[in-house]
Amino acid sequence: QNYLDNFWPDLKAAHELFDSIVQARHERESESQENHGKEYPEHLPLEVLEAGIKSGRYLQGALNVNKHRAQLEAFVRLQGFGSKDTG
Repeated sequence: QNYLDNFWPDLKAAHELFDSIVQARHERESESQENHGKEYPEHLPLEVLEAGIKSGRYLQGALNVNKHRAQLEAFVRLQGFGSKDTG
């Protein structure tokens, strides 16, 4: 802000851009505080997910994404199921 005020006081577009960036940053920080520091809010409460996993309604695993075709190819490797398991 000081740099713009001192060296470019008449450059309206730069001042508007700076104000926009500051506002976006404040909004992101407030959203982060609302989500307890997480960038994205959880879809379901943790208790519901844990109960669902325990009951078998939900499955838990690791998401694997193809680094060359990330938008097209991905799969979930379920915990407890390896290549040696037959069940």
